[in-house]
Amino acid sequence: MTGREPTQSEIGAMRDLVARAHEASAEAGKSGIAAGLMAGDTLLDAGTNHVHLEDDPTRHAEIVAIGRAAKDRGSPDLSGLTLLSTLQPCEMCLAAARFAGISRIVFAARQENVPEKYFAFPHLRMPDLLNGQDEVEVIGGVLEDEVIDLYRDGQE
Repeated sequence: MTGREPTQSEIGAMRDLVARAHEASAEAGKSGIAAGLMAGDTLLDAGTNHVHLEDDPTRHAEIVAIGRAAKDRGSPDLSGLTLLSTLQPCEMCLAAARFAGISRIVFAARQENVPEKYFAFPHLRMPDLLNGQDEVEVIGGVLEDEVIDLYRDGQE
């Protein structure tokens, strides 16, 4: 992963998302994955995974949060925002973030520490997916130990 250390605000927001993920894991139809978008030091929009809640394979937490942020801004351009997630964004979510203009991504559980089921193309790693896009800053493993228990067995 590339990037500098997460900011204190990002760590605080990640703590909030980790709590949301744990709460969601106990709710019927939800999965314990949470994501949010930050502008500066402020967490703007957050969401949890709604794949089983809405019977829609595209309703990953990152997609839910990106959609809410775009709606709130009245624009699909989310340049300047930071995407945070309790799980490394999958290929679809990473693509959505890039289409939205997001160039900073901070996440907790890293791909190498979770089952392959969380990725459609598990042989691809973050550097493969970014394909040399140096303008994307990625920081992984932030508070990973506080959320990894949700993903270790692949049930979320």
